[in-house]
Amino acid sequence: MGIGAGVLLIALGAILAFAVDFEVSGVDISVIGWILMVAGAIGLILVVAVWGPRRRAARGPVVEERRVYEDPPL
Repeated sequence: MGIGAGVLLIALGAILAFAVDFEVSGVDISVIGWILMVAGAIGLILVVAVWGPRRRAARGPVVEERRVYEDPPL
């Protein structure tokens, strides 16, 4: 699951939990919305925890290079 999928699950869950006023026998739509929001939040946390350190480490160390040029003789 990537960042986009986590955000999508949170948005879909919020729509189902707060905006939909629809009843299905045996199914509570608002509970499904809350479950989707929690799953999206857990997915985002996992993506940041797993991929965050790898992205920083892939850049490598910063190397500073100084060049000194002498003035030509007059």
